[in-house]
Amino acid sequence: MKRSGTLKRLPAQTEFSARLRRWHRRHGRHDLPWQWKPTPYRVWVSEIMLQQTQVASVIPYFNRFMRRFRSVRALASADLDEVLGLWSGLGYYARARHLHEAAKLMIERHGGAVPGRIDQLAQLPGIGRSTAGAILSLSLGLPCPVLDGNAKRVLCRYHGVRGWPAEKKVEQKLWRLAESHLPRRAAAVHTQALMDLGATLCTRSSPRCDVCPLHEECVARREGLQDSLPAPRPKRKVPVRRTALAVIENGHGRILLQRRPPAGIWGGLWSLPECPPDADVIDWVRERFGWPVIVVGRVPALRHSFTHFHLDIEPVRLQLRRDEREVRDTADQAWLTPAAGMRRGLAAPIRKLLGEIYGVDDGGGT
Repeated sequence: MKRSGTLKRLPAQTEFSARLRRWHRRHGRHDLPWQWKPTPYRVWVSEIMLQQTQVASVIPYFNRFMRRFRSVRALASADLDEVLGLWSGLGYYARARHLHEAAKLMIERHGGAVPGRIDQLAQLPGIGRSTAGAILSLSLGLPCPVLDGNAKRVLCRYHGVRGWPAEKKVEQKLWRLAESHLPRRAAAVHTQALMDLGATLCTRSSPRCDVCPLHEECVARREGLQDSLPAPRPKRKVPVRRTALAVIENGHGRILLQRRPPAGIWGGLWSLPECPPDADVIDWVRERFGWPVIVVGRVPALRHSFTHFHLDIEPVRLQLRRDEREVRDTADQAWLTPAAGMRRGLAAPIRKLLGEIYGVDDGGGT
């Protein structure tokens, strides 16, 4: 079986890999929930959740997700709202949408199984070369290299690779280095050890070089470059955007929630109606919905930071005039009690906002 992205001829082992694996036997992580039964499905879900998210944050989400969606078919047949609801609070919600979409494609193209070829995996939404390699390596033991953030940091320091790792030429060099260290056998242990080392010892700040199994040959340790390698993202000014959110109450203990468009921030999640920041919120609600409303209070503004910008949110509490008929629910719009709204797939700042205004939480569910 041809597997793109791996070397045609792999070394039996390298000293780099041998030291990593010896260290991992004694000091690596062996009790993570996706390691108990490392099927391709479980490893796939864990790898998607772990993208830009710490292990400690992922564990409770992974456990809840596995209890509800035990297989590709269970995930593919679920409603997206339920998937987003279980993801709510974990952030980067495109991951959940891609996970759901990929499960459906696995049903259509691969008989309901996670494909065992790296080229087929990498074609699915949300799965790039590194994630595909991790899935096949950790679940099936296939010799596929990985290059997640932890692996990049270890390789940059060990080999003294200069430049920002996301730059194309630098990343290509790191892929070659990752492949050069990959053993034919014990690929799963090698992959887990590489990621564990980056997560626990070769950390961004204050790396523990004194107990690192690779310290003897590490260029960064030898030349005192631990703080400068890998090179950081080139600095740029982070823009600030503003928006206003209308917290519309109907006088019967319910608020209006709307599903956001599938693309863009918080895509597919439920949120509060978003008003242009420079518009008069009362006029906007009347024009948008045809409802007269009154302002019943303003809520302190909050800032939510994304990767590429900061979002300043100004919430305004409004109430429908009592003589207005309640608008019916639709597939993308619903009047819900705050407690019921918490059970929908909400973005973290919306969940926080409703909790602060109405004193409710999600009961520990998500």
